[in-house]
Amino acid sequence: MKGLLIRNLSKTYFDPYAGAHVTAVRDVSLSVNEGEFVSLVGPSGCGKTTILNMIAGFVPASSGDIVLDGRRISGPGPDRGVVFQSFALFPWKTVLENVAFGPKMRGAGKTERERIAREYLALAGLGNAADRYPNELSGGMQQRVGVARALANEPDILLMDEPFASVDAQTRMTLQEELTRIWQARRPTVIFITHDVNEAIFLAERVIVLSKGRLLAEVDVPLPRPRVWDTLIEDAAFKTLSARVLHLVRSG
Repeated sequence: MKGLLIRNLSKTYFDPYAGAHVTAVRDVSLSVNEGEFVSLVGPSGCGKTTILNMIAGFVPASSGDIVLDGRRISGPGPDRGVVFQSFALFPWKTVLENVAFGPKMRGAGKTERERIAREYLALAGLGNAADRYPNELSGGMQQRVGVARALANEPDILLMDEPFASVDAQTRMTLQEELTRIWQARRPTVIFITHDVNEAIFLAERVIVLSKGRLLAEVDVPLPRPRVWDTLIEDAAFKTLSARVLHLVRSG
């Protein structure tokens, strides 16, 4: 199948401070269709980042399977792009060089990788910033470079771990709108980790609620696109969904 399939996924590790084994993720099963945008939401410690790290191949699962486009995941790979909370850009490289880095590692020639980088910078609204360095950009612009860099690798799935948590509230809303616009334009498969219920609903087609390492609920988000905060914040359907997901998070 195309997309992501997670079957009976669990992760247990030894906590030396507690002197015991701790189960961070317990028997989670879910699927993400190709081109779908899914948010994972829940309080700190609910297992959402652990799940993302297992999908990325950064940490091994204790049990269960993760299958992407029919291939079982056993470690990191270029088929998965990751965007972290920290910008993680190369400060000595220009914006263009940062975005072109992935295609370069894949063996693309100079002309081709620059073409790819400029294409994704334009998609992220950063076409005029190609020759600037990361320290010359705002935090919001740096994070958009990070998204463009991940997409330029053309991964099968984009994994985003609270990527907007370190910017101010207004910039965060702008980035959320930019991300939905980019997603609509290219329809990459996305898993987005957040503890912010409103952010989860605004971005996603489906919200997965986690609690204490377990999958608590799946909530469809049938809100029309394009989505912008000016209109959505007062939308009755959005408020109803937000209240429902918040109740699930708090009751879990």
